[in-house]
Amino acid sequence: MRAENSAIQSSSIAVAPLASTLRAAPAIRSTAAAPEAAGEPGSRPAPEPSAGRSGTVLAGLGVVAFSLTFPATAWGLESFGPWSLVALRSALAALIAGSVLLAARVPLPDRRHWAGLAVVGGGVVVGFPLLTTLALQTSTTSHAAVVVGLLPLTTAVLGSLRTGERPSRMFWIAALAGAAVVIAFTVQQSGGALTSGDLYLFGALLVCAAGYTEGGRLARSMPGWHVIGWALVLCLPLAVAGSLVALPLEPVRLNAHGVLGLVWVAAGSTFLGLYVWYRGMAAIGVARASQLQLAQPLLTLVWSFLLLGEEMSAAAPVAAAAVLVCIAATQRAGRGAARESRRIRS
Repeated sequence: MRAENSAIQSSSIAVAPLASTLRAAPAIRSTAAAPEAAGEPGSRPAPEPSAGRSGTVLAGLGVVAFSLTFPATAWGLESFGPWSLVALRSALAALIAGSVLLAARVPLPDRRHWAGLAVVGGGVVVGFPLLTTLALQTSTTSHAAVVVGLLPLTTAVLGSLRTGERPSRMFWIAALAGAAVVIAFTVQQSGGALTSGDLYLFGALLVCAAGYTEGGRLARSMPGWHVIGWALVLCLPLAVAGSLVALPLEPVRLNAHGVLGLVWVAAGSTFLGLYVWYRGMAAIGVARASQLQLAQPLLTLVWSFLLLGEEMSAAAPVAAAAVLVCIAATQRAGRGAARESRRIRS
């Protein structure tokens, strides 16, 4: 346990400067807060160009962080059982988030936001980590990328239904094409066979898309790091209870990979990754941000090759180029719709 205590202490040391940085940084807020509060989600004005560029960068950084989640989870499973890993991951991330919120003296969210925060917590803090961790016991990280291949399209659909966004026809064509490329590539990587973990993976897809959509909606009216911070704190009692139950029942074999994997999925994927992701999503919209995740399966394959020694086929560069074309098309379609919206308003 010395290695784990050392990792947790080092994370705690970084909390104070992070809190001051977050407190000093201006939150990216959408001008849609007032219309949405009035019950008119479809009237959200388009973001300004500068906010769109910074939002794309932030959401892209979130995708890079998320792309390391599966390899880090595979490392974590070297030291912990699946239930222990998920519980410790959520508990550690919640402690980091709670410490930052406390240091920054962030007030409690409005009562109307707690239901949405519960959806975020259930989807991205508990549901997705648990289901994908269970799946990775029988599936490779390459096969698990099927989930991420479908996640952008699913998030865009749910986002359109929940927030009232109306992407253009070209956006949907590019999104469908990108999803088809990623699914074909990842299925080809797995030999076309379905595994026993696929049920977990498709369940993870649905709960994560719901969490992303609700988090993107909340990030229009409160800073993105508040969204994931309070969602984590809301899940802390469940995470602590899960840790107390799972740790005595599952073997713990501490090694460097296991501790590093735990620290990354807690501090990197769950807290910092979702922080920049929700800020970016608030700036450019759920639909456009979700399509940046088309690159995530291919990034995951690269990390799996470098960190886990998994094989990568010669088709990877071709798939990567096709996905980049689709991402560029969705972002261009989104910018065109934003310019048209500003023209009509002026």
